[in-house]
Amino acid sequence: MKLLGIESSCDETAAAVVEDGRIIHSNVVASQIAEHRLYGGVVPEIASRRHSEAIVGVTEEALQQAGCTLRDIDAIAVTYAPGLIGALLVGVNFAKGLSLSTGLPLIPVHHLRSHIASNYLSHPELEPPFLCLVVSGGHTHIVQVTDYTKMKIIGCTRDDAAGEAFDKAARSMGMPYPGGVHLDEIAETGDDHAFSLPHPKVSGAPYDFSFSGLKTAVINLLHNAQQKGQTLPVNDLSASFRRAVVDCLTKNVTKAMEALSMDKLVIAGGVSANRLVRREFDRICRERGWTLCVPELSLCGDNAAMVAAQGYYEFLSGSRATMGLNACAAMTIE
Repeated sequence: MKLLGIESSCDETAAAVVEDGRIIHSNVVASQIAEHRLYGGVVPEIASRRHSEAIVGVTEEALQQAGCTLRDIDAIAVTYAPGLIGALLVGVNFAKGLSLSTGLPLIPVHHLRSHIASNYLSHPELEPPFLCLVVSGGHTHIVQVTDYTKMKIIGCTRDDAAGEAFDKAARSMGMPYPGGVHLDEIAETGDDHAFSLPHPKVSGAPYDFSFSGLKTAVINLLHNAQQKGQTLPVNDLSASFRRAVVDCLTKNVTKAMEALSMDKLVIAGGVSANRLVRREFDRICRERGWTLCVPELSLCGDNAAMVAAQGYYEFLSGSRATMGLNACAAMTIE
């Protein structure tokens, strides 16, 4: 069964053809990073306009690379939540038009569920149940996945997401957008014990995260140094900040794994590409005999192959959308 996936939740316009939720036939992504870099972050109105300009060409290219036409497609999967509402509407309305004109079933897909599904593409042997850390620019969740479409949030951030904290800390250090990628690279050359930074905890919620105070601590260090005419070593500060974030992630996830007696851990989302995240979770899982799955680097960020992968399982569960499908900026993964 071949699904056409459509993704437009933020600043990547993407289309892909995936078979049986596991085999990628094409995966085309049109990125807007260069344009949004001029403004230091994603400008929602610009993102929506660029999606409108790119979506037809991206879809045509995905079909061409897959060597098929819409007649060879069995269903259309589209991201409808969560994300930038204007950006989501472009993809949803385009997919609705394709569905209406072809008669193909329309499958609504939750963005975070599709990030989890990126691991089905990288690890064809992976099956639920497992525990998943979804860590990205907008979300940081610990999710118990009991089946392909049955999920429960075990813990989440109370304020900033880990990826958001990385980006904001990086911007305060003068790095260009997207800052988290640059911070990760610079941190590789630094001493991650050079600065003592807080490791925030959420009282009464052992699996929840809080990164706002950690981010503010870095900004305050930079401002205090600037007021004194001092310059802090950016590589050491980057490494120390990255270490503090990753320590928070690993500590809470490890506690959740042990409390739930899980032995299979999955990492998903854009921050799953972070070097230290991958190294530390690999070390922890090897020490404890747990199975670890992380996506290929090309599938960590937003893409449509993961949408089509999750769409396959949503289709099997009976999920269908009508022409009344609307986009939603915020929606729980459950």
